[in-house]
Amino acid sequence: MVQVYTSTHSYPSSLPAVTLAYFLRYPNPYSLHVTSTDTISRRFDPSTQRLFTTRLHVKKSRLPSAVVRLLGKGAVGAADDGSTQSFVLETTCVDVREGWMEAESRNLDWRGVLSVVERGRYERPSKTTVGASAEEAASLAAKDEKTMVSVSVTLKSHIGEQLRKRRARWGEQASEMVGAVSGSGSSGDEEPAPRKGWFSAWSSGAIRTAIEKISLQRTERSQPKAQQGMMVVLERLRNGGLVGVLEGMRLDREVHPV
Repeated sequence: MVQVYTSTHSYPSSLPAVTLAYFLRYPNPYSLHVTSTDTISRRFDPSTQRLFTTRLHVKKSRLPSAVVRLLGKGAVGAADDGSTQSFVLETTCVDVREGWMEAESRNLDWRGVLSVVERGRYERPSKTTVGASAEEAASLAAKDEKTMVSVSVTLKSHIGEQLRKRRARWGEQASEMVGAVSGSGSSGDEEPAPRKGWFSAWSSGAIRTAIEKISLQRTERSQPKAQQGMMVVLERLRNGGLVGVLEGMRLDREVHPV
């Protein structure tokens, strides 16, 4: 079963300001678990006037105790205190002419336990900019002090999938062997095939469901904090410009060093 979280909200700032704040959002008082951010690639397509960026975030967090109890610390690479380090790949596309940004983030590690894919779309309220240049569209966007946001987070646990695949292969091999024996004309009493362990099948399904539900509850708590963090960065940008944002980053690192 897949769990999906969705939300919509808005920021009282123009799209250019929100996109800039998005790229400068780490660290902030609500995301001190992000220890580093590196830009892997960035390119601008002059034909579409779109900016494409790929970044890697390193995050340190503490897994829910229920998940650690279910899987054990070794299975999720958790330290003695339950903390883990995870890598998140972020891709974004910004189109200032059309007035939107799309972002996607997905975890790169322990995907066998849980796959998390977050997608967001940021756009200015609908206004006609057909035929406008990128500079004219940006000017219109700057005057529109509002950005609409829609977010979806898809959570899917893969616990037991490899085991199910191996069982399927074993079942096919066993069927072939039974067919070969039957074709040879063997007779006599045959022992019934052993029944599959219902507990192991139920256990993996129950664990998957539990992990997804626990992760959904955690997402429901973390997403409002992510919005608050963006608001902090937007406020710093509004009051102090880029210097104000960088100074805020410095203070956040001093108060909560990595």
